[in-house]
Amino acid sequence: METISIQDRLFPTMTCFGCGPANSRGLQLKSFVGDGYVTAAFMPWPEHDNGLGFLNGGIIATLLDCHTAAGVLNEASLHGWDAPPGALLPFVTAGIDVRYLRPSPLDNAVELRAVVVKSTEPEIVCDAELLFDEKIRATGHAVWKRWRVR
Repeated sequence: METISIQDRLFPTMTCFGCGPANSRGLQLKSFVGDGYVTAAFMPWPEHDNGLGFLNGGIIATLLDCHTAAGVLNEASLHGWDAPPGALLPFVTAGIDVRYLRPSPLDNAVELRAVVVKSTEPEIVCDAELLFDEKIRATGHAVWKRWRVR
């Protein structure tokens, strides 16, 4: 496994709330290339409470979106699909389908896994899971499109 996160390696000046290393008030998600998938761990904050003592669904969706970003941007980097002039990233989220399967803890770290399931220059599709205690708590199916400056 790599020792530097995909975020720090590929977009260190990004200010995205979920995964931007340059956003000191953001989630600071750090994803790493693993054996066949991209992995991350995230420790929820008390502010991420859904009002019932579990991890908020919006935070879960953000984590899944931003974790697929790591998988997608790593894939783009491997293929040399750089951001076009004037664009911040080579790909952007075109859509994400999030499914909540069971509550996620607020007081324990959760694990994220992502795998690219389709990779072409115009579109990369990535699936992700949020897990705790080896049980899938939520899934995300994200479609990312090539950023075209207009």
